[in-house]
Amino acid sequence: MNVIAFGATGSVGRLAVEKMLADGHAVTAFVRDPAKLRIVHPNLQVVVGNALDPEAVADAVDGHDAVVVTLGAGTSRKSTIRSKGTMTIIQAMQARGVRRLICQSTLGAHESWPNLNFFWKRIMFGLLLRPVFKDHELQESLVRASGLDWTIVRPSAFTDGPATGTYREGFPPAERRLTLTIARSDIAAFLSRQLADRRYLRRAVAISN
Repeated sequence: MNVIAFGATGSVGRLAVEKMLADGHAVTAFVRDPAKLRIVHPNLQVVVGNALDPEAVADAVDGHDAVVVTLGAGTSRKSTIRSKGTMTIIQAMQARGVRRLICQSTLGAHESWPNLNFFWKRIMFGLLLRPVFKDHELQESLVRASGLDWTIVRPSAFTDGPATGTYREGFPPAERRLTLTIARSDIAAFLSRQLADRRYLRRAVAISN
C-alpha cells in the first residue's frame, strides 16, 4: 500500500514509519525537518513541508492509498497542531479523493474517559496537559465528521522498549484493570496493522496494557 505519514519524526511516528516499511508498504514521510527522521529505506520518500500548509499537504497526499496521522508538539502544552493539522489533512484528502485515514489520539478522549484513573483525570489531563487533551478531543471530532474511512487509535501513556504484542485492544470505557501504559513500538505496530485490518473502520479503538 502507498501510505503517507504526518508526524513522522515524532517518537511514535518514526517507529510507525519503520514498521510500515517493514510490513512491505511504500511510505511517504511528510516532515518539517528531514534531519530528524534518520531512516533510510528504498521504499521511503521524504517530503518537506508544514502540516498547516493546505497546498503542500494536498500535493503530498495526492495519489496515496492511506494517511497515517501521529501529529504532536513535543513538550509544548499549548500547541493546536493536532486539530489544525488534522483539519488541513482531512480537507486535502477530501479534495484529492483519498479515503483511508488512521489517526492517533489518546486514551481518555470522549467516551473513553472512564478508563483513566484519578492521576490521569485530575492531574495530567485535568491540569498539566489540559490544553493537549482538549486538542485531541477536537481532533477526534474533526475526524469523525470527515466522511472518510477513518480509524482513531487511542493509546495510553507511552513507554520505551521493544514491541510485546501483548497489549489489550478494543476494551470498553468501563474497563479499569489497565496499567495505562503501552510501548511506543506496540502503538506503531498497531497503526501499521490498520492499513490491512478493517475491523475498526469508523471506530475509535483503545489500546493499553
